[in-house]
Amino acid sequence: MKKNLLGLVLFSLLFQFTFGQKKNIALTPPMGWNSWNTFRCDGLNEQLVKDIADKMVENGMRDAGYQYINLDDCWQIGRDSKGKIIVDSIKFPAGIQALADYIHSKGLKLGLYSDVGLMTCQKRPGGKHFEAIDAATYAEWGIDYLKYDFCFLPKSCDQNVDNRKTRSLAMSYLKGPKGCTAEEMYQVMANELAKQDREIVYSLCNWGVQNPWLWAGKMGHLWRTTGDIRPYFKGINLKYLGFYSIHKIIKFTDKNKLHLYAGPGNWNDPDMLEVGNGKLTLEENKAHFSMWAMMAAPLLAGNDLRSMSKETLSILTNKQVIAINQDALGKQGYRVDTKKGVQVWIKPLSEDKWAVCFYNPKGKRKIQYDWKRLNLSKTLKKWRNVWEEEQEPFKQSFELLIPKNGVAMFIVE
Repeated sequence: MKKNLLGLVLFSLLFQFTFGQKKNIALTPPMGWNSWNTFRCDGLNEQLVKDIADKMVENGMRDAGYQYINLDDCWQIGRDSKGKIIVDSIKFPAGIQALADYIHSKGLKLGLYSDVGLMTCQKRPGGKHFEAIDAATYAEWGIDYLKYDFCFLPKSCDQNVDNRKTRSLAMSYLKGPKGCTAEEMYQVMANELAKQDREIVYSLCNWGVQNPWLWAGKMGHLWRTTGDIRPYFKGINLKYLGFYSIHKIIKFTDKNKLHLYAGPGNWNDPDMLEVGNGKLTLEENKAHFSMWAMMAAPLLAGNDLRSMSKETLSILTNKQVIAINQDALGKQGYRVDTKKGVQVWIKPLSEDKWAVCFYNPKGKRKIQYDWKRLNLSKTLKKWRNVWEEEQEPFKQSFELLIPKNGVAMFIVE
């Protein structure tokens, strides 16, 4: 009996070591900030990251739940003779480990960016063939989050050297030889992260290629579902051709029923927030933040926290919307109804509550609505408007005036 038990234990350890059993973390969608949407490559540096961390503490974002300060592409410039990644010493003179110590001293966590391919999307060193040394290095430095991109795969994978120029539709069918499917490539780093004595959130950023929601949950904590977002709400924008609008991402999420694949430690990632960026209106910013909360998406701010308006800060720190996103039940919301072009989304919450969001991607709409349409009315007793902070006795039917590209959002119980 003892021999059998010992054998089972050894097999379990061997399985975890070999196949990369992921850490049981990110039980609610990660919240934080990422450098890319505003600062791209040229604007990223050590002082900026420290300033953002300081501001996140000062303005209350940390206390509202934002944890991660994530460096995107361009923090690295090469590898030494042993293959260890080299930090750009001009941008980060004190090094990443010292920066991690600073971020941790603020009660925050630090994230880095790399790539499953030979190079990152900005042609910095990728992780292909260096997964073991990179994972160990990240753990040594005290890294808490790894975003792993999908550019510059080896030619042998038959998926185009530069995958940014490859259509997602075609990519779904170009599997390549053994070891070249997206699932197989991302598993390599997952195995190495599992060996580290550190909890590191693993964020797969392959833009939805080969439907990661079907397989990424066994190795990662979140996975990108679409191409990159840009700060415009919907339609065609000549400046952002080839990228995704906020509405296009919502539409894709709904069409593919992605809520079926989400849960604690497994999150669909519709890309980082553009709240406060571009020419988004106040109502569009609120709708963007609301729908990301309904979709149980990671809330990773992408604006300049040092200079944002009071309105932007109030959106990013709305406690009730954040509570919907971070609810312990870990359910992703989904569309259940449409009336006069207004979509009705619901998200189950703990303690027998529901989040209900009326999402209007059209012009201003006035609608009469009856809770009977949702088959929830027998259990509902009161409702609260999360943007207007109104709490009222439950009404069976009611009237809503929803602005263009806006929302009306409620918690009902």
